[in-house]
Amino acid sequence: MINHDHILQDPHGREHRYLRISLVERCNLRCFYCMPAEGIPLTPKSDIMTYEEIFQIAKIFVDHGVTKIRLTGGEPLIRKDFSSVLEKLASLPVELSITTNAVIIDKFVDTLKLHRVNNINVSLDSLQREKFHKITLRDQFDTVYENILLLIQKGFNVKLNAVLMRGVNDDEILDFINLTKDLPVSVRFIEFMPFDGNKWKMDQMVSLKEVMDKVKIAFTEDEIERLQDAPNDTARNFRIRGYKGSFAVISSVTNPFCDSCNRLRLTANGYLKNCLFSTTESNLLSTLRKGGPIEPIIQRAVQSKFRIRGGMDTLEKLQEPKLHNQNRSMTTIGG
Repeated sequence: MINHDHILQDPHGREHRYLRISLVERCNLRCFYCMPAEGIPLTPKSDIMTYEEIFQIAKIFVDHGVTKIRLTGGEPLIRKDFSSVLEKLASLPVELSITTNAVIIDKFVDTLKLHRVNNINVSLDSLQREKFHKITLRDQFDTVYENILLLIQKGFNVKLNAVLMRGVNDDEILDFINLTKDLPVSVRFIEFMPFDGNKWKMDQMVSLKEVMDKVKIAFTEDEIERLQDAPNDTARNFRIRGYKGSFAVISSVTNPFCDSCNRLRLTANGYLKNCLFSTTESNLLSTLRKGGPIEPIIQRAVQSKFRIRGGMDTLEKLQEPKLHNQNRSMTTIGG
């Protein structure tokens, strides 16, 4: 029996308190693992949520128990009314955070401070200028790195997200970890995941085990400190003793954290995804615009959530292109 007082609880007992909202499908970088080389058909502007609609939908989720909202993209900061979106959402009793590529974040430091956005995740897949250009197809490394230092200086809690890809940036694992020696940041290595158009193959992925094997060669057992993971954390967290920062591995492929998942995703065109890997979506925006209640749609979506990775509960299923090619490209999901 469905409990109508708990529409964010799924059949596996998971309470969903965390909503990730994609504000825009577009991005000012073109990372090949996120944006297909041929590009994507963008949703017409008229079908993208307005800032008032974002607030309306977010408030319903908050009324039913969501306590954390993360703003994503594409690149959320290129949305022209970003400040208006943030101002509206900041009126809700919720913790706000953002994932960004940091190319233009220097222009928003005061706005983020004003609206109590303290946690900022920055996507950064290489510490080498030429390689950064190769991955993103844009010459913006210096700008991004300077903005990361600015965020640290301004007192933000900064996490750096690096998607590890074999033969691309897996030789920089220790460079990223050594970055935490003097900078109070958390570097998070993310296993390369399959999405529409990114031509994912299992042998391109660098696993949690491989990362830790490299760490154990470079550092002694006493130097590697296992940190306490936060509730519902997606990462396994570590620190090198004496270093100011930390590092973590998000192992969505080899060691998924589905049992404690409390996340839902709202796309820029108003569709609810109950899982990053889900091949099905629920249209909230159309019903909202017609004046209908969206709570039943949310409840059905949550009730249909699979226990593991959108139903791809084995590595064999994950490697079937017909399954992950039915999903969106990452740029239109929002991470």
